Amino acid sequence: MPHLLLVDDDEDILSLLDAFFRKHGHTVCVAEDGKAMFAALENQTFDLIILDVMLPHEDGFSLCRRLRTTSTIPIIMLTAVADSTDRVVGLELGADDYLTKPFDQRELLARVKAVLRRTAAAATVAQHDETRPLLCFAGWRLDVVRREIRSTDNTLVLLSSVEFDLLLAFAEHPRRILTRDQLIDIARGSTHVAYDRSIDVQVSRLRYKLEQDPKNPSIIRTIRNAGYMFVPEVTRG
Repeated sequence: MPHLLLVDDDEDILSLLDAFFRKHGHTVCVAEDGKAMFAALENQTFDLIILDVMLPHEDGFSLCRRLRTTSTIPIIMLTAVADSTDRVVGLELGADDYLTKPFDQRELLARVKAVLRRTAAAATVAQHDETRPLLCFAGWRLDVVRREIRSTDNTLVLLSSVEFDLLLAFAEHPRRILTRDQLIDIARGSTHVAYDRSIDVQVSRLRYKLEQDPKNPSIIRTIRNAGYMFVPEVTRG
């Protein structure tokens, strides 16, 4: 059974979601703030975190940022602000999905299932795919089996599941112009619903982690009015 960590300071929402997800076959742990969340993470293993933005002491954005320095666990963020700017910020910080309050519990369940499916499918492909275990480009080494990327000095760079899938899509189609729709289809499957700026946000995150100068990228180049191109030569190890 998927193990979820629900982080929200609203006891009513925690109680409702706890009961709802347990009814649909999930194991659930709840936390009312960041301190309780990190305490739970130290003692248990979770498949996904549902993280509210408006929390006491430290907001969800800050907690997401801290999580992404040490973990690639999938995160779905919740917010009471119906503003696309907040959604972009959440994705830029490494969240896998975003939902605005008030929401239909069934929609949240569907999003949880979709994120878990993508994570499980990626892990299964990595375990069984022996034909492309290592992709090398511009001094970087992309390990498909371990879902890791390391720099020339062997430093491990943490990528979220979405970031890794997008980078893998680029590395497997080097020196080709790829539209945003093509990238969504290759990286996540054509059934994934993405809004217009999601790919741009993830590309920006990849540039920040991989490029020496993210403002003048040499690895992932923007092709005006067309999409993106992965510039370096890619070799298989």
